[in-house]
Amino acid sequence: MKLSVVSPVYKAEDLIEQLVARVSETVSKITDDFEIVLVDDCSPDSSWLKIKELALTNSRVKGIQLSRNFGQHYAITAGLDHAHGEWVIVMDCDLQDVPEEIEKLYIKAQEGFDIVLARRSNRKDKVFQKVFSFLFYQVLNYLTGLKHDEKVANFGIYHQKVIKVITSMRENVRYFPIMVKWVGFKTGFVDVKHDSRDGETSYVLKKRINIAIDVILSYSDKPLRIFVKLGMLLSLTAILSSLYYLYLWSNNEIIVHGYASLIISIWFLSGMIIATLGVLGLYVGKTFQDVKRRPIYVINEIANDIQS
Repeated sequence: MKLSVVSPVYKAEDLIEQLVARVSETVSKITDDFEIVLVDDCSPDSSWLKIKELALTNSRVKGIQLSRNFGQHYAITAGLDHAHGEWVIVMDCDLQDVPEEIEKLYIKAQEGFDIVLARRSNRKDKVFQKVFSFLFYQVLNYLTGLKHDEKVANFGIYHQKVIKVITSMRENVRYFPIMVKWVGFKTGFVDVKHDSRDGETSYVLKKRINIAIDVILSYSDKPLRIFVKLGMLLSLTAILSSLYYLYLWSNNEIIVHGYASLIISIWFLSGMIIATLGVLGLYVGKTFQDVKRRPIYVINEIANDIQS
């Protein structure tokens, strides 16, 4: 098969038909040999019913329904596991990723790139989303040592050899853009149009923060290194302070023996110890989740005879 288009679906019952129609029209200009893999992340609306209806009338539409809401990047993994194309396109279902831009990505890929990522030069997100995205990637870049552009998300085209490596990575925490960055391969970029979203995003602040914490803990040990350095700095400060106060005591220059500095020091250092143990505990917790070897996702139903 020439092309596979993978899209995670959540609260998109009113958009699925349009998504399939526009993707089909665009990809047909490239090849007649393609499939559209829609992964319903246990959406609370009628998205799965829409997918099944389309799968009955369109042999190119393949549907997967997860048993519960696992999250966008887990749904992407499910789609990638069932994609058979030589080239795989990953895009969101909300039509902010413009289907008509797929042709640009494919043309760029033919120049010898294994990965071509869509760069949203005119992002239509709200100001809060843009600011959070910028801050998130700045922190993530620092903690992971990887350079990631906040204008680049999931939308892109990937050769099957790239997808094989990504699907072989079965760690519990999934974040597709960082996994793509980690595997390497020759990567190109294309500036694409980015449309506004219909309705509210399902990524509320709490979910965004949780994803940020999971990704940072899964792809970096730098938080631990920061606390080690901070602990050493505090210890050095304590030693120098002790020598200074020992000098004052030897010269009878300490007049008032107060308790404020003692209490402040105890509370500060106790807080640092608890914070350090907390960070260490989070890493242990992530390790605990991985060693259980549970499946990354669970499929409830498949439409149109997708084979594993």
